[in-house]
Amino acid sequence: MRISDVTHNNRRKVFEVTTRTGVYTFPFAVTDPKPTPQDRITSLFVDPELANEGFTYVLESGNEGSVHIDHVLHFNRDPGYLADLLLYRLTLEAQKRIRRSGLGAREIIRRLGTSAAQYYRLLDQTNTRKSVRQMLALLHLLNCEVVLAVRDRNA
Repeated sequence: MRISDVTHNNRRKVFEVTTRTGVYTFPFAVTDPKPTPQDRITSLFVDPELANEGFTYVLESGNEGSVHIDHVLHFNRDPGYLADLLLYRLTLEAQKRIRRSGLGAREIIRRLGTSAAQYYRLLDQTNTRKSVRQMLALLHLLNCEVVLAVRDRNA
């Protein structure tokens, strides 16, 4: 996800990050180096070296820090980001289990009842368009039990 704009709010001690999906805040306290009243931000910009997916800031001391959009989305518990993260983790686990299973790709494709192209899309960790259902079917075929736990965040 690209960042279209970033500003800083010294009173609230946060960066305000604007994307196509909305505005997110990111506190100074979780950055390194941390901006302080004694070491203020002198420069702040969406960083093209991070493919506009992050921002960089420079402090009066000359120290420089960068923050990727993933950190901002994770801090704000963005639902879309968290869903993509779940798919990513399931995909990595499926890749690991396939290597250990000894099953060939053709056998897995046959058992899933899918095409080779769909199978390889399932194993692509950058593909966020697959469904959790498809990943669960693949993991089930690999003799895995996936346990989903729902807990209060405060606990």
